[in-house]
This record gives sequence, C-alpha cells and structure tokens, in this order.
Amino acid sequence: MPNAAVLPILDRRAFLGAGLATGAAVLVGGDLKSTTSKGLVLEEATVEGLQAGLVAGRWTSAELVRRYQARIRALDQAGPTLKSVIELNPEALAIATSLDAERKAGKLRGPLHGLPVLIKDNIDTADRMKTTAGSLALADAPPPKEDAFIVKQLREAGAVILGKTNLSEWANLRSTRSSSGWSGRGGQTRNPYALDRSPSGSSSGSGAAVAASLCAVAVGTETDGSVVSPANSNGLVGLKPTVGLVSRSGIIPISHTQDTAGPMTRTVRDAAILLGVLAGSDPRDPATREADAHRDKDYTRFLVKDGLKGARLGLVKNLMGIHAHVDAVIQPALDLLKRQGATLVEVELKSAAYEDAELEVLLYEFKAGLNAYFAGRGGAVKDLAGLIAFDESRRDEEMPFFGQELVLQAQAKGPLTDPAYRAALETCAQARRDILGLLEKHQLQALVAPTGGPAWLIDHVNGDSFGFSFSTPAAVAGCPHLTVPAGFVFGLPVGLSFVGGPWQEGGLLTLGYAFEQATRARRAPRFAAGAAVPR
Repeated sequence: MPNAAVLPILDRRAFLGAGLATGAAVLVGGDLKSTTSKGLVLEEATVEGLQAGLVAGRWTSAELVRRYQARIRALDQAGPTLKSVIELNPEALAIATSLDAERKAGKLRGPLHGLPVLIKDNIDTADRMKTTAGSLALADAPPPKEDAFIVKQLREAGAVILGKTNLSEWANLRSTRSSSGWSGRGGQTRNPYALDRSPSGSSSGSGAAVAASLCAVAVGTETDGSVVSPANSNGLVGLKPTVGLVSRSGIIPISHTQDTAGPMTRTVRDAAILLGVLAGSDPRDPATREADAHRDKDYTRFLVKDGLKGARLGLVKNLMGIHAHVDAVIQPALDLLKRQGATLVEVELKSAAYEDAELEVLLYEFKAGLNAYFAGRGGAVKDLAGLIAFDESRRDEEMPFFGQELVLQAQAKGPLTDPAYRAALETCAQARRDILGLLEKHQLQALVAPTGGPAWLIDHVNGDSFGFSFSTPAAVAGCPHLTVPAGFVFGLPVGLSFVGGPWQEGGLLTLGYAFEQATRARRAPRFAAGAAVPR
C-alpha cells in the first residue's frame, strides 16, 4: 500500500538495549555465521554461491533448510526478535529432500533448484501454511484451492518455499495511523539495522528477513512503495516490475491497476534471477497478456559492469534538498554515476497532481477486489463488511494501536462503474504521461532519485512518521522501479532509485548493477538497539 514504513515499539523494548545488540552480534558472529566443515555461510549468501555449493556437493538443500530454520529461530523468534517470518513451512524439509533426490538423479528444475525462498503472507499457497494478509480474519479460513501463479513458478524453478513473511496488515490499506510491519497475526516486525526503527511496509517481513539473511531471496508485493520502501529501509535491492509482467492471481488484492509482486534481494544479480522466475503471462490475470512477449527468460544477461557508460539519466531534482543527511549520501552517488560515464539531466516530477486520485482508485478497487477474493476463498468472513465486523469483535487483538478507517472508507464506495472512480482513473493516467514524457523529451534511459529517507522510529501511539518517497509516480503509472543500496545515514540504509518506461526492467537492471558494482554500498545488519547517532 502507499508509502508504508513505520513500526511500533514493543513491551520488551527495555530488553532491547545495548546488551541485546552485543548479544546479537555474538550470535551472528558465532554459531550462526560460523562455517561448517564444507564452508557454508548464510550471511550475505547469494543465489549463485549457494547453487555452486549444491552443484559441488558441499551441502544439500535439506541442510540449507535446516540452517535457515535455525537462523530464523535464533534471530527472528529469539535474540533480536525481528518477527519478520510469520510462519514456517512444515513441509520445507521434505520438499528439500525431494529436490536433493532430483538433483542426484540429474534433474534440475531451474535456477532456484533447492534454494529456500520466503514469500509474503498475502500470496496463496495450497498447502499446510495459512494465507492471511496478517489478519486473524483469515486465520481459520479454508486454504486456497490452488497456489498463486507466482508460487507455481517458484516451485517449477525448484525453490523451496521456506515460509511466509509478516507484513503491514492488509498490505497497509487499513488506517491513516498504521504502524508499518504490524499485523494482528504476526505482531511488529523490526528493522535489523536498528531494532527501534521501522522496517517500512507493507513487505516489511520480506525486507527484514532478506536483510538478516533468513532466506536466499524473498518475494514482496507493491501497490505503492511496498517493495521499494522496505528495500530502501533494509539496505536491499528491490524491484517493482511493470504492472502486468508478474501475475497477481492468487495474491490478496488491493488494486488491479497498481498491484504487482517483485523481488527483494541482497544483490542486483539475485533480483535478476528471481525476476526471470516470477515473470510470465497467466490466463487468470488479464493484465499479463503481454508479459510473455516482453519478459526475458534470463535477466542476468543485462548485468554489465560498465552499464552506466553513455547512459542519459534524469535526476528528479525536486527530491533533492529534502533531507540533508540523505543528500550527503546521494550526491556522491550521483557524482559516481557521472564518473562511470552517465550524463545527468535535471528534471522535475511531482506526484501531488494525482495522489488524491490514487487513494480514491485504491479504495474502490480494494472493495471490489477483496470482496471477490473473500467469495472465492470461503470462510466465516465473506466480504468487506464482514471484515469490518470481525475486527470490531476482536478489537483487542486487531485494533490495539490503530483502527480501520481506510477499510470503512472503502466500504462506503460504490461499484467500479461510478463516475467518481472513472474520473480518478483518468487523473492517475497522468502519471504515465509524465514519466514517458520526460524520458522521451530528454532521451533518457531512466529517472534517478533517492528512494526515500532513512527508517523512522516505531511509534504505536502516533503511527508512521513517513518522510518522503519516490515510489508514487512509478506505482501509479505502472512503470518499473528499481532501488539499490547507496549508503547509510547514522547506520540506517538509504537507496538510489532507477525508474523507467513500461517493460524496461532489463535496462534498469543494467544501470543498477553497474551502480552496485561501483559502490558495493550494502553492509549486513548488526541488530543494533538504535541508530548510530552521535550523543
């Protein structure tokens, strides 16, 4: 959902002091980071590195699952208590063992064969795991009748679905005072770089889990900011694809005009690998009818170290000068782009013209989409009105910190034939015209800007104190948006964004990879109690 990014302070905060930060470092630096006799290190492990070990027989998929599960128990369920993983897959070890047998027999499914992957808890799986969007309203609902299309893609590529990640409940379309990363089912996710800071949302669990190396890669979903914002706050590569490149069937909906799933990874290469698995046309999602024509089966071919040479990039100047500490990170990054051979052209891109219209569209589409999802899923809650009643009946569990005023606003909307909805859609169409107009006018490969500000403090009293973000134009336009780690503000990650025209994921990956290789800005989190602010 729109620009989600703050997390609440838990009752155990007093315990999360300097002692815990030190203890976590010992944990990570000791047993969890230590190598086995075969050299397996999970922290910052890449898809290619893990696959190389599987191919060489240094470890098995079953061993990877056991080690990731142990890391989750130590860091997510205990220790820093990130609460990024809402549920572990009880079948993961059996699946991994089966994939090991396939490998031994010479059968390899794809680039993720045997690798543990986490997916967001709004993505259907027809197995023993729940799919709830973080809400207790779906905790006892019948399991989905079939896997989401992207889950089928992951399984076909050999991935082990290790579990599901926590999220901002209902992907953060619930309250104007929500705390990103909080759900009634999963509690509050914490940022592994500073435990009192927000992991941002709504793909907060996916972001925190990947940052903490609790999986090889993870899948998030975005309507507006919910991949790129938690990627920014957790020091990750996050890619929001063109709407229609990745199927949404089997994903609990907010908006059929803006929703998409996307990779959340520690490297651009891993994002390229995961995107190649996720992308593709799906008869159940009409928006993907052109996906097969535009997808690339191997996005890693776009990863060129000198990919910035000769590039023309539009610097969105109105997103500079907002936060001095962010500017201090981004300005050197912009200078590096130029040293690597890119030309920067100053442009202006503002989203104020369509932000109100965007919310109007989301409210209408949330009601229509969720009513349809409830009808197909079955269970006690049958529509949006039933969800509202459920939350009221379980107020202590579902609304201890903030309410559901956005759900109430959605319920008050009419059908998708309403003139107000059609008018809002037309206003939102300006976003794509704005982006494409700038790209064409200045002959640009992409627009660049800071992704957003550093993570803010978790505050259950006041809710998110979100600063600024570059997510809305690309989200409303349905255009691809890639964020790559650029540096740190007092120990808190900040990313640089590349936004392109529809179906230009390959070009963005070229730019992002070249920037990543030149900067090597990402650092693993140390689970500090707070930001490294001078006292």
